[in-house]
Amino acid sequence: MSNKALFSGLIVDEFDNPVDIAQVGSETFYVIDDAGFKRHIPSEDVDRQVLNSMKELIEGHEGIISEQAAELLGQDDIFSRAIIENQLKNLNKQFNLILETGIPEEVRAYMGMTGFRVRINIHGEVLEVKQPGMSSQDE
Repeated sequence: MSNKALFSGLIVDEFDNPVDIAQVGSETFYVIDDAGFKRHIPSEDVDRQVLNSMKELIEGHEGIISEQAAELLGQDDIFSRAIIENQLKNLNKQFNLILETGIPEEVRAYMGMTGFRVRINIHGEVLEVKQPGMSSQDE
């Protein structure tokens, strides 16, 4: 679907080494150095895992998130909150759009500056999504 690596520059391997990006034909891959062997993991597979991890944090909290987002946007009225909440309840649609269009470079840079990191293993499985300012599931 996508030829963009959404989280390029924000992904590290199990040993905190940065993961490279490679384009093979029309597909983009995260490239992990496995003791000299370059493993190519389709970027969309990893990106969907990260987006689903974010979705899990949002689910069940759409009301409070939409309320806070509306306040931040200066649109704190019932209609704006309802629109935002509806978007949050349809995250899969939003994720498909993000996969199509990508995340702007400035946004990825900002995410990196705030400490956002994704740790994956050599098989492309997401081990950890570090989102500063987010509480853990236990908290």
